[in-house]
Amino acid sequence: DDIINFIVSLVVQHLGSSTLLILTASHVMVLLLSSSLKLLLKPRPLLFFLPAIVGGFLTKNNYHHLLPQQTMMSRPPRRLSIDRRLAAEGEALPVPPGMDGVHVGVPFGVTALYEMEQLNASKVYVMANKSSKPMVEDFVKSLDEKGFLAAPLNCDVSMGGAEDGLLKACNEAAAVNADCVLTVGGGAVQDAGKLVRLWLSAAANQVDGEQATVKGIQAAQNRDPMPPLPPQICCPNSFAMAELTHVAGLVTKDNVKSGAAHPSMMPTVVIFDTSLSKGLPDWVKFGTALRGVEHAIGAVCHPKATEDIRNRALQGLTLVNKGLKGMVEDPDSEAAQVNCYLGGWMAIRALNTGCYPSIAHLIQNHYSARFNVHQGSCSGILSARILHYHREESLLYQKSISQVLVMDNGDSDGEQEALSPAPQLVSDLVATLPGVAKDHADAKVDEEMLKDFAESMYNQYGGKMNKLCPKSFDTAGDVYEMLVLPIASLAG
Repeated sequence: DDIINFIVSLVVQHLGSSTLLILTASHVMVLLLSSSLKLLLKPRPLLFFLPAIVGGFLTKNNYHHLLPQQTMMSRPPRRLSIDRRLAAEGEALPVPPGMDGVHVGVPFGVTALYEMEQLNASKVYVMANKSSKPMVEDFVKSLDEKGFLAAPLNCDVSMGGAEDGLLKACNEAAAVNADCVLTVGGGAVQDAGKLVRLWLSAAANQVDGEQATVKGIQAAQNRDPMPPLPPQICCPNSFAMAELTHVAGLVTKDNVKSGAAHPSMMPTVVIFDTSLSKGLPDWVKFGTALRGVEHAIGAVCHPKATEDIRNRALQGLTLVNKGLKGMVEDPDSEAAQVNCYLGGWMAIRALNTGCYPSIAHLIQNHYSARFNVHQGSCSGILSARILHYHREESLLYQKSISQVLVMDNGDSDGEQEALSPAPQLVSDLVATLPGVAKDHADAKVDEEMLKDFAESMYNQYGGKMNKLCPKSFDTAGDVYEMLVLPIASLAG
């Protein structure tokens, strides 16, 4: 009865007096059997799943719900659920290939419990970044009491996915034979979870007690056929979008960006709950949302982009731009955060459809690893400069970017007699974002450091950079001149 009352109270909290369907004990019965969560809804033709109830998905006017009828005896089909009170763009967002489901705007705790039940998980390894720890401690304690927790909460993965913390997590998860990984936090934790899963699948065939290494993890991505990986439930607290890709980055002890990628590394389920972002520092919240802008403009200007990819990226850019401006006014706005998340989702899926990485993505990943700068600030420092470098070669596409970025500036059509250049508009947007670095000096990177970086990038990645950029780099000097371009020059 207490659980039923809890669910009903959440429905009322979400929907108020406008609820079209009154939930009573005759509709819902929750049973706790053997420390496992079971959900039965009566009558049977109205079978839905727990996060749908908790989020209020039973009222069709307020929510978008795409889950087909199913039984609890089988694995659920791929599905998308989005809180209609916060956004109406769900129709444009297919669940990524290889993923079971994405839930946006629902409580992470009960939704994660439901998903664990669907996945038959019994040894869940939980990873969170330090800022998320206070928000998940009660949930982790509950998992422990129910017998689901495989090991104590791991908070050792640092910014960028540094090697030491990652390897410690791999070894801990393998030592307890974890059968599911739950990740709460930003992109570094989400990526680390993918790599832990990769190591778990490899460790099953290793000598007992063998310790994880970067080489071992990377070798595991090349197995053919690839054995099944343990499932991963991602609960992001920001907008980096690592949870929606099958690519995982890490930073080696030598401060070199590395990683692994395989379609099997795609997370199983994503749950975006805006409550997890409460208390985040501005550089995380606004910086990760700015990455959505980076992903979108990178896809639009990519040499391999198709018209469909560009259209999806521009849709994503529209939402992220709207969400960022909404968060500047109210950092805790649920609607603004959901716009940033959905827009970022569109942008990263566009980028990952044959366009990954973009030129800016490549350069900023290495800038981040070399100088220990958060990737959001890398976007703040470099995005406009990189756009400016290839402005003539990508002029037509940059005009479409400009049209999107001026939409909320008083002209709904995005048309102006003299449309500002995209690099200037991106720079203007960055200037409004609290906590995000705007120039190299903010990140304590000087010209000598940039000269060395330009030489290194050109010598090691010059060929790859020229395949990704609409305008080629003929010398390391071209890279350097792009990096040090004065912000005041972006209007030209």
